[in-house]
Amino acid sequence: MSKNSPDADVAFISALAELLNKNDLTELSVKREYGERDSLDVKVVKKATVVQMAAPVMQMAPQVHAVPVAQAAAAPVAAVVEDPAQHPGAVTSPMVGTVYLSAEPGAAPFVSVGATVAEGQTVLIIEAMKTMNHIPAPRAGTVRRILAADGQAVEYGAPLMIIE
Repeated sequence: MSKNSPDADVAFISALAELLNKNDLTELSVKREYGERDSLDVKVVKKATVVQMAAPVMQMAPQVHAVPVAQAAAAPVAAVVEDPAQHPGAVTSPMVGTVYLSAEPGAAPFVSVGATVAEGQTVLIIEAMKTMNHIPAPRAGTVRRILAADGQAVEYGAPLMIIE
């Protein structure tokens, strides 16, 4: 805490925690300067909750478990799970924000699965800090998969769709 005003610092930290919850953030880091030799560094972190969606999207690398040889021979061969972020046609999020698949609620989506897109064509919008950022198609092709749901919060680098 700063030696300036502990009550003000507590109120500041409480406001940051409220901001974290209100905007559905998982982490917030702030440095508050009081002068040359006095500052307050605050990092507020919220544990992420895992929400299972109807169309599962793999967010973490698969875990490898050791299986004794006798069991491994009897176990069926598992299908290889593909990480959409590693797909060569993946369109990834350039920022943290909220995805919108159409220009406004109730409007037709920018693209749908099977649609042909041109390079530079807007495929979705990401709202970040009250700013609507149009995300263009990085290449021409056909939309094979849409991985983000309308209104979903996304992190930087999260796969949004596959264009081949």
